Amino acid sequence: MSQTDTPRFNIHSGNELTWNVKPILHEIRHALLELLDNGNTSVIDLRSIPLAPGEEETIISALGQGEVHARLDALGRSDIVETTYSGVWLVTHYNENEAVVGRFIEITELPAILKSQREDMSDALIELTQELETTDT
Repeated sequence: MSQTDTPRFNIHSGNELTWNVKPILHEIRHALLELLDNGNTSVIDLRSIPLAPGEEETIISALGQGEVHARLDALGRSDIVETTYSGVWLVTHYNENEAVVGRFIEITELPAILKSQREDMSDALIELTQELETTDT
């Protein structure tokens, strides 16, 4: 194999490789319009999209951080952050070693992970009822 037959790789970092930052921001804009017009929510799994090194951080930086930040501790930590754009949420899940195992952009009024589950509310009602029956108030 001669030197001219040797494959050459053109490796870039940042936006030059996949060019996905701007299309993802356009997708978020479209999803926000869909939420406002029709009430349809959307989820973008950032870990399922081919992104070049630095692109995920560029997207997160472009979205900024809004007023609401919630942290959950259930089967590992999860951070739920409202972005600068109301209705656009960044949801990040970590493992026990604090490594990111999932990162999603949710376009919704309230991320599903923050909503009380019906079964949990039913259990809470039973527990509260029992507590009220056994205490003198």
